[in-house]
Amino acid sequence: MLGTYYYHEVIRKTIISFGTLFNNIHVKHTSNDSNTISDIEVPLAYAPQQKFLAKLEQQEQLSKPVAMTLPRMSFEMTGISYDPSRKSNVTKTFKALDGEELKKVYLPVPYNINFELSIYSKLNDDALQIIEQILPYFQPSFKITIDLISAIGEKRDVPITLNNISMRDDYEGNFTTRRALIYTLNFTANTYLFGPIADSTEGLIRKVQVDYYSSTDVQNAKREVRYTAVPDPIDADPGDDFGFTETYEYFADGKNYSIAQGQDL
Repeated sequence: MLGTYYYHEVIRKTIISFGTLFNNIHVKHTSNDSNTISDIEVPLAYAPQQKFLAKLEQQEQLSKPVAMTLPRMSFEMTGISYDPSRKSNVTKTFKALDGEELKKVYLPVPYNINFELSIYSKLNDDALQIIEQILPYFQPSFKITIDLISAIGEKRDVPITLNNISMRDDYEGNFTTRRALIYTLNFTANTYLFGPIADSTEGLIRKVQVDYYSSTDVQNAKREVRYTAVPDPIDADPGDDFGFTETYEYFADGKNYSIAQGQDL
């Protein structure tokens, strides 16, 4: 299997879905009479925390700095690890439709993706406004639905768990000059990675037959009923509009009685 190219973009989709959670956070400033002075949508970017700290330091050193306004947020993926607690049988497969074609897909492998969300602010009240718009949704996890493999319609609920929160003041120079107040939130996303999708070589199941016996004694029990189900028409494909025909055969006194009935899907 190694060397077979495939790319489902599962990790990329998980990163985008995580960032989308924090896309619409606002900070408001009010006057003493509770009138809104400003309403700021907090900018969000995919970047490491150290990149933003370097920008703040550079801003202080430039003679004509380009202002980087606060508050703002950044996030990044910090790690990925296998999750043995959610392990399933790796050799099992399931069938899925890709358009009109039947595909064989191996069960996905559970992986945890770690994220770090950083909040930068000059004022502690601004940071607290942002924090309070995030924390109530994580108890300690929040589920998001991700279209992991759109070709076969594979959507899964991925829990995003808040692991811990830390806070620190970042100073420049003496203790009266605050460069930034930084809150750091660490999360874990419990997602799944899929292998290559292969054409199904086993074909479609077009007949189901079940026998009912008078007892569980395999050697002496008599067959009483045989149930058979077939699609109608017999050559129908999964995407077609078709029904199915059920047949019941009753065995009594050495005679065979059949009853057939049709049903639409």
